[in-house]
Amino acid sequence: MTETETIYAGYNEWLISLKRQIQVAQQRAALAVNHELVCLYWNIGADIITRCKENGWGSKIIERLSADLKREFPDMKGFSVTNLKYMRMLAESWSLAEISQAPLDQLLFRQ
Repeated sequence: MTETETIYAGYNEWLISLKRQIQVAQQRAALAVNHELVCLYWNIGADIITRCKENGWGSKIIERLSADLKREFPDMKGFSVTNLKYMRMLAESWSLAEISQAPLDQLLFRQ
């Protein structure tokens, strides 16, 4: 036994437990962030679809939107023309419900 184990009975077990709690919290936080980003991307894609239909906008709107979003959020990645087209495809291919709650619940609340 080390001096720490002798002085603080059960310390190592407690430390192992705390490290596991920290790891689980980090995983949950990462999953929550990823979930929010996927929902954001779906919403952006759905907005692109809706606004193009309502306003008769053509493909140039995605180029303009990409430039404007990159200028407004320079530290944020993901607003390239290609990515905006992927967001549109995501919204065309899946409903928000399909990509949202059920899988997240399974991941977040599993320990």
